[in-house]
Amino acid sequence: MTVARAIEAVLGPDLPIGVRAYDGSRLGPEDPPATLLIRSPAVFQRMLTAPGELGLGRAYVAGELDVEGDVYAALSALRDRVPDVRRFDLRRWAEVARLVGRAGRRRLPVPPEEARLRGRRHSKERDAEAIAHHYDVSNAFYRMVLGPSMTYSCAVWDRPEVTLEQAQAAKYELVCRKLGLEPGMRLLDVGCGWGGMAMHAAERHGVHAVGITLSRHQVDWAEKAVAEAGLADRVEIRFQDYRDVRDGLFHPFDAISSIGMFEHVGLSQLRVYFGRIGRLLRPGGRLLNHGISRPPNRGRTRFQRGSFIDRYVFPDGELHEIGSVVSTIQRSGLEVRHVETLREHYALTLRAWVRNLEESWDAAVAEVGPGRARVWRLYMAASALNFEAGRTQVHQVLAVRAERGRSGLPLRPRFEQV
Repeated sequence: MTVARAIEAVLGPDLPIGVRAYDGSRLGPEDPPATLLIRSPAVFQRMLTAPGELGLGRAYVAGELDVEGDVYAALSALRDRVPDVRRFDLRRWAEVARLVGRAGRRRLPVPPEEARLRGRRHSKERDAEAIAHHYDVSNAFYRMVLGPSMTYSCAVWDRPEVTLEQAQAAKYELVCRKLGLEPGMRLLDVGCGWGGMAMHAAERHGVHAVGITLSRHQVDWAEKAVAEAGLADRVEIRFQDYRDVRDGLFHPFDAISSIGMFEHVGLSQLRVYFGRIGRLLRPGGRLLNHGISRPPNRGRTRFQRGSFIDRYVFPDGELHEIGSVVSTIQRSGLEVRHVETLREHYALTLRAWVRNLEESWDAAVAEVGPGRARVWRLYMAASALNFEAGRTQVHQVLAVRAERGRSGLPLRPRFEQV
C-alpha cells in the first residue's frame, strides 16, 4: 500500500486537500487549495506514539510533515479528521503499522521547541518559566510577526480594511476610554508586554503608568522604547509578578489594565489574581480585564494536557468561561459594569499576524529556526479558525471598586471613539 492510501485510511476518504508523499504517491483533487507533504515515515511514528493532534504537531515542527499552499484550508480539512490513536479501529492500526514496521513504533525524540516545565503548577517560579518559554523567543522575531506596535493581543477593527497598527491603536484607545483615564492618574498595566498600553496611555492621556511583566526580553525592549519615546518620566517598566506589587497598597492606582495576560493565571489562582489587583485600586478605581475565554459547552478549563498548544505554545495556560470570570471578579469585591466580546476581532488579528510571518518567513527562520517559526504559524492559523468557528472567545470585562454604592461611571457608556 502507498503512503497516500495509508493517509486516506487514517483521515478518511474525499479529502478536499492534496497529499504528496515521500514514496511518490499522491491523493486528492487535481488543483487543491493546499497539499500535505509527507516527507518521512516518522510522521506515522509520531501518530502512533502521541495522541491526536500532538503527534501530527510534532511531525510538522520537526519538518517531517509540511503544508504547501493555504494553511487555513489544510487545517480546516484536518480539524475534524485528526484521529486519536487510542480510538483507532483494527483496520487503521494495521495500515499504519504496516508502514512503520515493528522498529518504527518506538517513540522518537520530541522536537526541542516542546516545553517541559518543572515545579508546582502556577507557583511564581513555574509561571516565570512558562512566560519565558512563550515570550523570550526573540524580540526581532516578534517584531516580524506583530509589526511596529509590538502588541501581542486582540486588536479592535473598525472594519477589516484598516491596518493592523490602526486596529491595535484603536484597542488601546478603547481600553483607555473604558478606564476613564485622565491626566495625572496612575495606571498599572499587568502583563504589559512590550509596553504598548503603558506608552499609549501616557502619551495620549497624560497618565503615569507602571507596566509589569515576567519576560526579561519584553522588559529590555519596553525600557528602550519608553526612553526613545521620551516617556521615561511617565512610564516605568518592571520585571515583576502581579503578586509582588506592593506600592499600590499605600498609594492606590486609579486604574488597572490587564490585556492578554489573564490566560496564564490559572483557575486555582483566579480569586487570588482579582483579589490582589483589586486591593491595588483606589475607591472608584476601574479594572479592565481583557482575556481569551472558552464557550460554556467546552468542559476543560485548562488547555488539554498533552495538546499541541499546551506543549508548544502556552504551557500551563488556562481558559475560563466568561460567566465564571464575572462571578469571581464580583466575589473579589469589585462590581462588574460592562462586558464586551471581541471574538471576530481576534480572528482578524491572528490572520494579520500569520500574513506578517509568511511574508517574512525566511528572515523568521533565520532568527529563531524552522521549528519555532513552524510552531507560531501552526498555532496562530489554527487559533484564527477556532475564533471564527466560536470554539474560542475573547472578552473585555470592566469592573469598578465602588465606594458605598458609588461607581463614578456615567449613566450610559461613553467608550466608543467619536
